[in-house]
Amino acid sequence: MTHHKETVSANAPSADGLADAARRAARKGPPPVHLWDPPFCGDLDMEIRTDGSWFYLGTPIGRPALVRLFASILKKEGDAYFLVTPVEKVGIRVQDAPFVAVDFDAQDTGEAQVLRFETNVGDQVVADADHAIRVERSADGTPRPYLHVRRELEARIDRKSFYRLVDLAVERPHKGEDWLGVLSSGQFFPIAPVSEL
Repeated sequence: MTHHKETVSANAPSADGLADAARRAARKGPPPVHLWDPPFCGDLDMEIRTDGSWFYLGTPIGRPALVRLFASILKKEGDAYFLVTPVEKVGIRVQDAPFVAVDFDAQDTGEAQVLRFETNVGDQVVADADHAIRVERSADGTPRPYLHVRRELEARIDRKSFYRLVDLAVERPHKGEDWLGVLSSGQFFPIAPVSEL
């Protein structure tokens, strides 16, 4: 039985090199990934699975701090995902959304309900006009809810959180018919047409 071993040249990007660059960039706050446009250096054998777990060379990355570090330098261009530093950009694979929204709390500010989500990589995101909740449907009709986190990157809302959202849902007119959806920061986020329930 032969084992595939990734051959890496001296100049090829590595997970360790990217992590070191990300640590340096993060010393002054969140890395300004949106400002960086380095040359493409190839693909890295790294994958974010549907459940939000990160794998490198087929092995889970077990250190949450390292996952958070890589998440901080993640960038989406079109349908492709990259880890970027000021000097290099490498492609990685993402099975669904790169993050998972694992919990949320609902606060009533007196003026509006505010839904604040937490992701598996530690982001705190308030659903609002810039951080929309959207729900797609799988081929079998199963809802697939997402939350916009930052710079075109989304979090899949986990099942328990989605069920809690449905419990908070209200009916509102949307696109000419009544929809069930949730309110946050004065925005209505549709979940499903009432006619389909």
